[in-house]
Amino acid sequence: MIFDIVSEIKKLKKEKDVSILAHYYEDGAIQDIADYVGDSFYLSKMGQKTPTKNILLAGVVFMAESVKILNPEKTVLVPDLEASCSLVKGSPYEKYLAWRMAHADALCVTYINSSAEVKSISDVIITSSNAAQIISAIPDHRRILFGPDQHLGRWLSKKLNREFILWPGACEVHVLFNAKKLFKMISENPEALVIAHPECEDSILQYASVIGSTSRLLDEVTNNKTVHKFIVATETGIFHQMKKNRPDAELIQAPILDEGCACNDCPYMKMNTLQKIHQALSTFKPEVTMNENLRLKAYTSLDRMMKITSGQPVEWPKKFEL
Repeated sequence: MIFDIVSEIKKLKKEKDVSILAHYYEDGAIQDIADYVGDSFYLSKMGQKTPTKNILLAGVVFMAESVKILNPEKTVLVPDLEASCSLVKGSPYEKYLAWRMAHADALCVTYINSSAEVKSISDVIITSSNAAQIISAIPDHRRILFGPDQHLGRWLSKKLNREFILWPGACEVHVLFNAKKLFKMISENPEALVIAHPECEDSILQYASVIGSTSRLLDEVTNNKTVHKFIVATETGIFHQMKKNRPDAELIQAPILDEGCACNDCPYMKMNTLQKIHQALSTFKPEVTMNENLRLKAYTSLDRMMKITSGQPVEWPKKFEL
C-alpha cells in the first residue's frame, strides 16, 4: 500500500510540476519522498531556488507561509491547514502588536515559528541556524525585542552578550525534556555526547556539549566520528536522517517527565501523512494564500533575513510604525 501511494505521489509531482519540501521533523516516509529535506531556513531558501512552478511544503503552515511570502508567483500547497505550531498559537497578532508598540524604538527580531501577521510587524526574521549571524548585524546601541521563543532568546542573549526583551513563549515539545532524568541518563552513559536544540530550557542546555539547530545537530552526528553514542534533545523526526547518515551510531532520545507518551513528537508535524500529500497533489488543495498587502509587509522582515545571510547590507528603521 505504501509503495503504491509513493509511486503515485512521484507521478503526480512530475505531472503537475511540484517540488516537495519536507522538514526534518516529519515522519521518515515523508522525508524519503521529498525533493528537499531540511530545517526552516533551508526550506525557505530552497523555496526560492526550486525551478518548479508549484511547491508542496510538508511541515507546519508557518513554513509554507514563509515560502509563499518569498515566492508569490508559485502555488504553495500543504497537506493539512491545521498543522500549526505552539509558538504561533502562543503569539497572537494583537498581543504581539501591543508588545511591539510598547517598545517602538527597539528592533523586533522574530523567530520564523510565527504567523505571517506577526512577521508583518517584525523587523527581521531569524531561524535557529542563522540567528547569531543576524543578531550580530544589529547595531550594538539598538534595543532588541525577541520572540516568540523565550528559551532560544535567552540562549542567544547569553551567547552573544546582548540584552533582549523576551516574549514569554515556548515550544511545547522542547520544554518537556526532564533535567533530573537527563542527569541520570548521562551518568549511565558517560561516553555519550549530549546535543540539544536551543528551544530547550536552560536546565537541559547546561548538560549539552553541542547546542544548535536541527541541521547543526545532524551535522554533529554525521561528522563527529570520534563519538558513537549521542543523547539527543529535540523532536524525534531528526532521528531518521541521523540514522541514515550514521548507521553505526547509537542514538538515545533525551528523557521527558512522562515516558509513557510520545510527547516529544510534534503533534502538528505529525498531522501530515502520505495520504494527505497524495490528496493535496491530486486536488491542489489546501493552498496557502494571503492578502497581498499582508504578504508585502511580511516580506520586508524575511527579505532582511535573506539579505543578511547572503552578506548584503540592510537598513534598519529608526522606530516602529504601523
